[in-house]
Amino acid sequence: MAPRRFHEQFDQIQRSMPDVPLAMGPDDSAEFFYEKGVVLARDGEEARLVEDTVREHFTAVTGLTADRVGRASPETNRSGITRIQVGDPGHGDRRGDRAVAGALRACREMEGRAGRRLVSRNHVVSIAVNACPGDEPVPAPLTQPPNPSADGAAHDPDTAVGVLVVDTGLMGDYRSYPLLCHTTGDAQLAECDDDGVLQQYVGHGTFIAGLLAAVAPNTDITVRNTLNDAGAILESEFGEKLFDAVEQGGWPDVISLSAGTTNGRTDGLLGVDAFMRELRDRRTLLVAAAGNNASATPFWPAAYADLPGFEDVVLSVGALRSDGEFGACFSNHGPWVKAYAPGERLTSSLTGFEAPVPYVYQHSTYDACRFGFGYVCTCQYPRHTGVLSDNGDNPSAKPDQVMFEGFANWSGTSFATPVAAGLVAAHMTAHKETDPRLARRQLLTVNTGFAEVRGAHVPALLPPTWRPVPVVQQTVGA
Repeated sequence: MAPRRFHEQFDQIQRSMPDVPLAMGPDDSAEFFYEKGVVLARDGEEARLVEDTVREHFTAVTGLTADRVGRASPETNRSGITRIQVGDPGHGDRRGDRAVAGALRACREMEGRAGRRLVSRNHVVSIAVNACPGDEPVPAPLTQPPNPSADGAAHDPDTAVGVLVVDTGLMGDYRSYPLLCHTTGDAQLAECDDDGVLQQYVGHGTFIAGLLAAVAPNTDITVRNTLNDAGAILESEFGEKLFDAVEQGGWPDVISLSAGTTNGRTDGLLGVDAFMRELRDRRTLLVAAAGNNASATPFWPAAYADLPGFEDVVLSVGALRSDGEFGACFSNHGPWVKAYAPGERLTSSLTGFEAPVPYVYQHSTYDACRFGFGYVCTCQYPRHTGVLSDNGDNPSAKPDQVMFEGFANWSGTSFATPVAAGLVAAHMTAHKETDPRLARRQLLTVNTGFAEVRGAHVPALLPPTWRPVPVVQQTVGA
């Protein structure tokens, strides 16, 4: 069955998208979420071909005219995607959608003849769902310095590397953190609920910007609130939002993206295909999170790093545990993950520093690592009780509340990603390199750090100002 956290995140995201019925897929492994009753196809002739094929299939299967099949969203946009309704989204439950599965099966033979994918589920792309962050933030005292700490380099507006963070927006008082005084972008739309409590995933983009500025102070960071809605967006909208993000200020040197999804495929996401092809023809480097499913299943867009033509276009980043010697328990892995960076219990700015803000935990910690690791990982510690969790023998346990005064400790490939993006930017500054893709190649070539991840020897990108923290191993029987 799907892990507890996955179901909790499903409930959270479904509440943030009340008008979009969602299901889990592809089976009880529940690797991803998707919109019920809808499939995606490319605009134009392919959309018409998919629509006709699906209508013919359902008519043959049911013996009835499949009047429900039709274009749910016929307008054309830069992502070149059409939503096609193939069933009643009100039918069934979260465990899957037979109409969508039937539509995909109906198109397999046609896809075989075409030699490429023509139809897809409409997946939810998210910073959550076991996929960034790996845990919830933990308050860090103001006396605890950032980790990585600032490297002391000066900011020079004439040579600064342009970095775009596509994430949640900036907290209102983010400029009270000195490292972010040169950061610009979109504000977080709603920081707190009606009770003044910090909402889940708020501060995610600010935390990422703080890590980037610490590793590479000579950067002009722009944060876009593309993922403000509980950190989630439908694939059909994601490609268009990526175009919006890069075109507001021009294509940057580096994009830091800490979101994605699996899709059961090895050829990318249909909804971002147009954006990725445009990206390939630009000079921008995409640094993308590998995801937090503790899985080797490709996570997109990060896994584009393993596709022909994208080797220098995308840097996919997994997370190392706090000592930097091994992979973090939650990190995805496999040959499509091209580098690893510290991603467990990093310290950065979460809320700014003007006033303390309360936060109520949404998820309870586990008695043991949910991925089977033997060290005391973020699955277990620090312990807290959450609103969304089934708390077993103590269902009436009161959720824990904490206060954030600026700094936080947070874990996930979400945060290993800006560390790696910062190292690329710092390399560009140090070597007066103006090509971010060449800087990516140079950085990995000269890198001397390595770690062990699932028995593999992998490149470990360790910032000079990052401080490793020894891990605590569980004792037998603990």
